[in-house]
Amino acid sequence: MAKGYIVVRVSVLDPEAYKVYAAAATAAIAQYGGKALARGGRCEILEGEGRMRNVVLEFDSYDQARTYYYSPEYQAAIKHRIGIAVADMMLVEGA
Repeated sequence: MAKGYIVVRVSVLDPEAYKVYAAAATAAIAQYGGKALARGGRCEILEGEGRMRNVVLEFDSYDQARTYYYSPEYQAAIKHRIGIAVADMMLVEGA
């Protein structure tokens, strides 16, 4: 079965307030079986537009990743991100 990945590009406007969102999102990721492959490490934009914080989450399947995103726990976490960060988020099926 193909894995599911959530790929996120984020510009954090208020790093201190972002910690509340990050803690809530981390708990939801664990609850839904996700694993962070990359999360806010060093970044170099090689082509095109980018954001300086990038996250890649791996789940056992596309459906599991989708369930995580639409879960009540993660939707509650998103409320903490509003106004303090701008994010682009994609759900991608792996090989």
